[in-house]
Amino acid sequence: MSDPYAGLETIIVSEPLLKTQCLLGEGPLYDLRTDTLHFVDIMRNKVYNYNLGTKELIVHEYEEAVSALAIRADAPGFACAAARGFALLHPPSTSSDKGRIEYLATPLTAEEEAKTRFNDGACDAKGRFFAGTLADENAKGGSLWSYGIGEEGVRLVDGEDISDSNGLGWTLDNKIMYYTNSRHSQILAYDYDIETGDVSGRRVYIDIPKMHGLPDGLCFDSEGGLWSAHWRGSKLVRFSPEGKPTLVVHIPGALNITACTFGGPNDDRLFVTTASPEASPEANASLSDYPQSGDLFEVDLKGRFKGCKWRHEFRG
Repeated sequence: MSDPYAGLETIIVSEPLLKTQCLLGEGPLYDLRTDTLHFVDIMRNKVYNYNLGTKELIVHEYEEAVSALAIRADAPGFACAAARGFALLHPPSTSSDKGRIEYLATPLTAEEEAKTRFNDGACDAKGRFFAGTLADENAKGGSLWSYGIGEEGVRLVDGEDISDSNGLGWTLDNKIMYYTNSRHSQILAYDYDIETGDVSGRRVYIDIPKMHGLPDGLCFDSEGGLWSAHWRGSKLVRFSPEGKPTLVVHIPGALNITACTFGGPNDDRLFVTTASPEASPEANASLSDYPQSGDLFEVDLKGRFKGCKWRHEFRG
């Protein structure tokens, strides 16, 4: 099998921005209002808040795992995808306390909750929160859900042949939704109706070569390029709007590249979360092999690429 990434321009990132050593770093989200990058360590129930200007880092621990964040449109703070569903976050009042999770919807059955959890997610331009679940060890049983305002409530979007749900987002015209079906090594595309939140026309947008790991989180740039983090691949890859790989970012010190987002006042800094090899024991790798696993990285893309508004605030 030929390597579709062979010969592509490659940016090598050798040093982390923050040495966080997360077990499962995920969900980076930049807030321009406060110049703060937020991200999570799912396996340690932590939310990191890093001010880019002052370089102050504040870490909050919560009662349960938090896997994806969304800024609230009509109130301070965050909505999130938490272990059992869609929720609001209430930060701890003191440094010794744990933050509280207030669930808005818990759509899984007790049996499903015992073997899976919610994972990555994002909000569309109407403020609906979409998030998916992880599958069992047989790569079966994952599902994609949405939580909408008012009478929409929570609903199943897609439960057919889903493995591990990961990065999702929308084109700038809101006509296509992309969704990562990780263990099938695919990024899917759906036709999207922004007024109803309905999806149709499911198809494979990108097949990720397994020699380079599995697709995980994603983000978009202002030219319509999709950036896909590669779990067990030590890299993230930019794809053109037509789905062709155009650029590789190689992070040799970290095995599991989990998610990415643009940020900074000029929206030209790409922030990348990573996870420890302990989060993927099947890889037979150790922290000594990849000593920067779990750290936060930055790619300076000034003059080349900028981010765009591909996800939105929660309006529930």
